[in-house]
Amino acid sequence: MTQQVPSTEPELAGVRNFRDLGGLPTVDGRRVRGGVLYRSGHLAHATGEDTVFLASLGLHTVFDFRNAADQRLEGPDVELPGVRNVNLPLSDPADGAEFWRLVRDGDLDQLRGILADGRAAGRMIGSYRMIIKDRTAEHSRVLRALAEDSVPALMHCAAGKDRAGLSIAVTLLALGVERDAIVEDYLKSNAAHRRYRVQRSDSSAAAHSPEVMELLDPLFDARAEYLAAAFETVEETWGGVDTYLERGLGITAPTRERLRERLLD
Repeated sequence: MTQQVPSTEPELAGVRNFRDLGGLPTVDGRRVRGGVLYRSGHLAHATGEDTVFLASLGLHTVFDFRNAADQRLEGPDVELPGVRNVNLPLSDPADGAEFWRLVRDGDLDQLRGILADGRAAGRMIGSYRMIIKDRTAEHSRVLRALAEDSVPALMHCAAGKDRAGLSIAVTLLALGVERDAIVEDYLKSNAAHRRYRVQRSDSSAAAHSPEVMELLDPLFDARAEYLAAAFETVEETWGGVDTYLERGLGITAPTRERLRERLLD
């Protein structure tokens, strides 16, 4: 028995960017079922009340797309009774380690050097393209699990924006959700109460000055151009969504239909 869609979006004190994907429309007139697919930022800082709420959702599986470095920085997810936790890192801890060290520790001149003049946005676009092209095995595993037994499910990374955002987008593409609806949901991560709190080692005012925050913004924004780059990569590499699902991810028509039966009204 699936959970009912909450009447209002919950305000979770220690979990950012939580939402139910229920209600999103498909191109053939169906909608994502409420209470079967959720997304959020990491669960490591969930309060007691947050944990009670999350436990009430009847989750089968939590997909955590963070890597080991993320988990060391933020901590492990809170344990939810009876819930299976699946860790599928979508980025290598060593990938960009020096870059993220500078994001946390660098001074203004260093940040200008790595982020100014469109370099920050360019890095994000490159990352989205790479995840689509190189993480097909992980996305295949997620879709197969959802089709078989892993709902209700919650997907998260650190902020719930990029790695989880792409995994949600791939799932919604497989369900036949309207492209504009996928983008609209993705952009909800920009709401002030959902945004990831920027982690800087220096707590001084200078470390969070307007210029520093402006340089960092592209890394922590959800931008339509980022998701568009992912969609373009699907088209350029596989020629379209159906071929991407079939040849890139190995998702057969029967598996896709089981996925739709589980997640759509």
